[in-house]
Amino acid sequence: MCGVIAGISAGHTKFEVDDIAPALARMALRGPDAEGVWYDNAAVLGHRRLAILDLDPRSHQPMVSGCGRYVISYNGEIYNFRQLRDDLKNRGTHLRTSSDTEVVLELFALEGAAALKRLRGMFAFIVWDRTARRGFIARDPYGIKPLYYANTGRGLLVGSQVKALLATGFVSREPDAWGQAGFWLLGSVPEPHTWFKNICALPAGHFAWIQDGRIEQPIRFWDIATAWREAPRNPQTLDHVQERIHGALRRSVSAHLVSDVPVGIFLSGGIDSGALAGLISDDKRTDISAVTIAFSEYCGSQQDESPAAAQIAARYGITHDVRIVTKEEFYTDLPRVLNAMDQPSIDGVNTWYASKAVAERGLKVVISGIGGDELFLGYSSFRQVPTLVRLWKIVSRLHLASTFNPVFAFKAFMSGNSRWRYVSRWAGSIGGSWWLRRGLFSLDELSDLMGKEMAFPVLKSFDPSICIEQISGPLSDDAVLSIGQVESTNYLRHQLLRDSDWASMDHSVELRTPLVDAWLLQELSPYLSQFRDFPQKALLADAPSKALPKMVVQRKKSGFGIPIGAWLKDKNTRQRESLSAREWSRRVVAAYKEQNLC
Repeated sequence: MCGVIAGISAGHTKFEVDDIAPALARMALRGPDAEGVWYDNAAVLGHRRLAILDLDPRSHQPMVSGCGRYVISYNGEIYNFRQLRDDLKNRGTHLRTSSDTEVVLELFALEGAAALKRLRGMFAFIVWDRTARRGFIARDPYGIKPLYYANTGRGLLVGSQVKALLATGFVSREPDAWGQAGFWLLGSVPEPHTWFKNICALPAGHFAWIQDGRIEQPIRFWDIATAWREAPRNPQTLDHVQERIHGALRRSVSAHLVSDVPVGIFLSGGIDSGALAGLISDDKRTDISAVTIAFSEYCGSQQDESPAAAQIAARYGITHDVRIVTKEEFYTDLPRVLNAMDQPSIDGVNTWYASKAVAERGLKVVISGIGGDELFLGYSSFRQVPTLVRLWKIVSRLHLASTFNPVFAFKAFMSGNSRWRYVSRWAGSIGGSWWLRRGLFSLDELSDLMGKEMAFPVLKSFDPSICIEQISGPLSDDAVLSIGQVESTNYLRHQLLRDSDWASMDHSVELRTPLVDAWLLQELSPYLSQFRDFPQKALLADAPSKALPKMVVQRKKSGFGIPIGAWLKDKNTRQRESLSAREWSRRVVAAYKEQNLC
C-alpha cells in the first residue's frame, strides 16, 4: 500500500519535481519505506512505498517498463499477481522483480485498458506513456483505494489524498456545494464530489486518459451494481447455494493472504471478522495474529466485544491481543486523528485505533471484516426500508398520507431532527426511505450549516431517489437486492472504505477486505436473491469448517463502536447527553477549518 502523486503538464507550463515534494511529505505515512520521483518535460510522477510484496529496492517506484515506454506510480495489491506473472512470462515478457507493481505495468504495456478486468485486488494508479505523451489513470471496481484529480494552471494533478493535492499549493480551496451537502446529509462526502470544487474523485471501476494536462471523460470498465441489478431469480437448492458461497469465500480469503510480511486481523465479537478468522485457520495459516480494541466504559456491557473475540480466537487457534483505549489517550490522539482524516467523516476513529494497535505489534497488513453486512443482509435497512416503502404505498393508496403529517411534525419537534417532516414525501421509494434511515441532518438545516448561498442549488433540486440513482445506477426491482446495491455503492464506498484507507494508512498499515472483492461478488451474484433464506448471515457464519459458535451468531449486533460521545461529554460538564453523530460532525468540520482547509 502506498501513496501516488503526479503532475501532467499543460502547454508550455510544466510541473517540476519540487512542486510535488509537499504532497509526498504529506503522504509520508502511507509509504515510509521509500520515496521516489520520475520526471520528464511533460510529467512528474512521485511515489511513497509501503513494502509488502518483494521488499527489495528493485521494486521501488515510480517504475519504468522493460521496453522503457511506460512509467507507473501505483497504490494497491493485486492478489492474483502470481498467476498473471506466470502468464506474462509464458508470453515472453522478461520480469526483473517479484512484485505486483511490475505485473500491472507490463500487463498494461501489452493490453492497455483491457488489462484492468484481469486484476483481482484493490488499486489506484497512473501510467505515463512516454511515446504518446499521455497519462492513464484507473481505480478498482469497489473503490477500495482512492484516487483524486484537480485541474490547475499548470495542468492536472493526480493523487491518493485530497490533502496531498492541497499541499502542493496549486489547488483552489473553493467549496463544492454538493460534496459538502452530502456530508451534512449522510455523514460522508459522496463521490465523484469532494469537499472542494476543483478536486474530483475518479469514480470506482473507471479509467481515464490524460492528454495535454487535461483529463478526458472517465470510462467505466466494471460496475459492481450490476451484481444486484442483474441477479437471476432461478432458485437453487439451499445446499447448492451454501456450497458455492463457501467455496467463493475460501478462495477470496486465501487470495487476500498473499504477502511477504506478517498478516493480522481485526477481530471483533461479530460474525464478519469471526468467520474470516475461521476461514484463515482453514487456509492453514499459523502466523496470523488477531487484535481487538476495548474500552473500560464498555466493560460488562453488550458493546464490549473482547470476551466474544477471545472465544473466537481460541476456537480457531489464533494468537489474540486485546488493546485497551482510554479517554486520556483519545484526548492526546484526537489532533492527529483529525489531521489524518482526509475529508470530513463522522466515522473512522474506531479503525484508526484498531490500526494503531496492529502497528504497535509490528504488523504491516491487516484483514478487516467490512463488507459482510452489505453482502449478507446484516443491516436492519434490509428489513426496515422495504417494509416502510410497502406500508407507505398502502397508506398512499388509501389517501391517508396527510393524516400522518401532524405525527411526523411532532416527532420532528420532540427529536430536534426535522428529517421526520420528509417522511410523507420520501417514504414511497427505496431511495427516499433509505435516505430517511441513513440521514444525518435534514434539508431544513442545510442553510444554517453551509450558508444560504451555498445551500441554495442543493435545496432547489434535491431529490433523494435521483441522487441515489446517480450514484448507484438504476436499482434492482427486488427491494432487498436494491438495498444491497445502495449500501455497497454509498455507505460502504463513501464511508467505510474511505475511512479504512485514511485511518489505516496513518499508521502505515495496509487494510485488506476479503468480503469487498469484485471477483467474489461476481461469483456470488447468481445466488444473491436467495441470501434472505439464510438469516443471521448464516452463509458467512457457517463458511469455516468449524462454524462460528451460536453465542457469536445470536449475539445482538453492536457494531464497531467507540465511546467518543461519552468522552467528549465529560469534557464539557454542561452537556446533558452523550455527543451525537450530528454534534460530532460539527466538531469535525470545525477542526477542518482550523487546518485552514475550508
